[in-house]
Order: sequence, then C-alpha cells, then structure tokens
Amino acid sequence: MPRHTLMTGAVAALMTTAAAAEMPDGPIEVIVGYSAGGGTDVMARTVANHLEEELGDGLSVVVKNMPGAGGQIGFTEVAQAQADGSTLGTFNLPAALALTLDRDASYDADSYTYLANFVQDPNTIVVPRDAGYESLDDLLDAAREAPGALPMALSSLGGNDHFSAILMQEAADVEFTMVPFKGASMARSALMGGHVAVGTMTLGQTVGFEENLKVLAVLDDERSEVAPDVPTAQELGYDVQMGSFRGLVAPADLPEDVRTSLGDALTALSEDKALLTELREQGSPVNIVLGDDYRALAEEQAEIAARIWEETPWK
Repeated sequence: MPRHTLMTGAVAALMTTAAAAEMPDGPIEVIVGYSAGGGTDVMARTVANHLEEELGDGLSVVVKNMPGAGGQIGFTEVAQAQADGSTLGTFNLPAALALTLDRDASYDADSYTYLANFVQDPNTIVVPRDAGYESLDDLLDAAREAPGALPMALSSLGGNDHFSAILMQEAADVEFTMVPFKGASMARSALMGGHVAVGTMTLGQTVGFEENLKVLAVLDDERSEVAPDVPTAQELGYDVQMGSFRGLVAPADLPEDVRTSLGDALTALSEDKALLTELREQGSPVNIVLGDDYRALAEEQAEIAARIWEETPWK
C-alpha cells in the first residue's frame, strides 16, 4: 500500500495556482455517512478543521452527519451532489464499494473524484488473552486439525472484517465458522467473553483492550507504529492485507480549478505535522494517499470485494 505520498515538483508548482481557483462562496459541507463520535466522524472533523485553515479566504468547512444503511445514504448524497466543490464526503474502503454488490446503489467507483485517504486501520487476527494461542501458527494449526470448529467473530458481513477472514482462510488453507455481529463492539465483547475462539477487527478497535485480547498478526505489509511488536501476517508467510481506509472524495467531474485547489490544500495537509499528530493521538493509523493513487486504491479494494462476492456471496 502506498504510504505518506511525497510532494513532487509538479505538485509543488501547482500549489502556486491555488489562490486563483474558483472555490464556492458558501461553506463546504463534508458528508459523513455515519453517526457522530465514531472513527470516521472524528477523522472528518479533524481534517475539516485543518482544511478550513489551509484554504483560507474565509471559507468554512462544516461536517454533516447522514447515517444509515451502512453508510450508503451518505455515499449516495455525495455522488449525487453538484460537482462544484461545495460538497465533499468521507469515503470508507472497502465498505462503500462493497455495498454496491449486495443491494441496489445509486453510485459506483466512477461516481467520485478521489481527493485524499488519511487513515488506514489494518485488520488483525485476534484471540482472547487466555485462549492459549501464543502465535498465529498455533491458531492456524488448531484450525487445520478441526476445520470449521473455530468460530470467528466479525463486525458484519460484506466489509473489511469479512474480507480479512476470507483472505486468511485462503492464504492458510483453513476453515473458520464466520459469526457476524451488529458492529465491532459486539464482536469484541463476544471475543473477550470467550463466546468465540478468534476474531478479526481493525487494530484500532483492539487498542485499550490489551488485558483481554491478544493480537496474533496485523494484516498489512509492514508493522504498525500502534503495535510495533506484533508481526504482520506477511512476515509470517501469509500474504494477506486488508483494513479500513478512511478518506475524502467529491462528486465526479469536479472542475479542474476546484480540484487543483482542493488537491493542493490536501497535499499540504499530508505534511502538516499538527494534523498527523492529532490523528495518531486519536488512535488512527495514518496513511496519506492522494489523487490518482487514491483512485487506484479504491479500484483495488473494489476488485477484492467483487471477487469475494462472486465466489462467496454474503446475501
């Protein structure tokens, strides 16, 4: 996964044109498809504050929560908004595009201008602290000895938890019994209570529960600064990468001058130490991916979701 995108000379040159760009006169709304207080909402409000400062010229950036249907209401609102820079939205991968597979949706991957991803919260393989598994291989050996006997907690079907479990099964040639819950907190409670043997949730969702949970592996291509002592699945021999990506998009066909102005501001934020520190202090693993690279990331996540849907549809 691309990390902490660096400014090129061309990008730096573009920044000199920002003042001439035709930004909207009124406030810029950032639509969040989830309730206030969650990880996506916190990220949005943090970035919005810094984006407002970076844009200057008296522009205000306000967050508007539109929860419902797993984020679909908010994603649809952004896709159908006027493409003039007055409406942005948070975008969650792979969830946003996975939603288009199992239901009718009024948007797809081409409905957006991809601006910047800010957070990549990798999934983990996690077990109860007293379960007796000292390593990922210990767990996988037990799964091989009794295919399907180990229940795995998921926050839901059709998202990064579900995809992590499928990818782990494929890479290790094992079989778990998937147990979806209504949200990560319920899945975590079941895991801590010993009602399920193993779970997959984002690393951020394990922080603060170290006395009750043991993370066996992080599903990423490098160790996380949040848990530097925990190995990646890849270094243990299993090429599995999956997590929750959170960023900002705008409607498709954003005018070039507006896109340039927003892109320049977000590029500057990608090197804003105050913003990056604030995100990390919130427990959000930072991974800045800009513009075309962000679009490529979305397409990659959509391909993973589509393959899993074709092979093991979840509805």
